[in-house]
Amino acid sequence: MSTALSYPTGFAAGDSLTLTTRGRRVLGAVAIVLASAVVLIGGRAVASAPTEAVAVDTYTVAAGESLWAIAADFTAPHEDVRDTVGDLVALNGLAGAGLRAGQQILVPAS
Repeated sequence: MSTALSYPTGFAAGDSLTLTTRGRRVLGAVAIVLASAVVLIGGRAVASAPTEAVAVDTYTVAAGESLWAIAADFTAPHEDVRDTVGDLVALNGLAGAGLRAGQQILVPAS
């Protein structure tokens, strides 16, 4: 005589999964913990310390001048001109390094 065991093979297409009372409570507790974590941690804004104020002068761009040439005039010998170009772009809120003749930009005071 052989005894065969039957194991469940899965859900049929029309079957649905139901949670027990304990399962619903656990799911609710997990949802509350996640929502609390988002509110407590996710809502904080992180700001960096204020930077030093920089004295600036207004500079009028001449015909044929590039931001690189202007930055080179204001870069110390041991510094990289690329850093100064980036500083000028950020200081003036420029979308890129393009300039036009007659445009006024802010440069570090000499």
